[in-house]
Amino acid sequence: VQLQASGGGLVQAGGSLRLSCAASGSIDYIIMGWYRQAPGKQRELVASVTSGGWKNYVEPVKGRFTISRDNAKNTVYLQMNSLKPEDAAVYYCNGRRGFSFVSPWGQGTLVTVSS
Repeated sequence: VQLQASGGGLVQAGGSLRLSCAASGSIDYIIMGWYRQAPGKQRELVASVTSGGWKNYVEPVKGRFTISRDNAKNTVYLQMNSLKPEDAAVYYCNGRRGFSFVSPWGQGTLVTVSS
């Protein structure tokens, strides 16, 4: 499965963005996640969603970000509201089967938040 993240951009603090992750094949039975990597920091998981719709978020984004998936369209979304400068990063999507990622890490999509 190849994954393509899009939707990043420049936004003011407090603004919103919606990221999309389009898969080249089926994402059924795959736990899909959004990750981010800020300059000088390690890549971290931001949010994940199982094929059954169970969602998990890291604490800093709870209540502001919403992950969703459309299996029929093989697409995963990340709605980001009330953005903060510390949310600025390159955002990536990937999926997991067990302990393995299903796709190489792509270029991601850059989110820049101005204060």
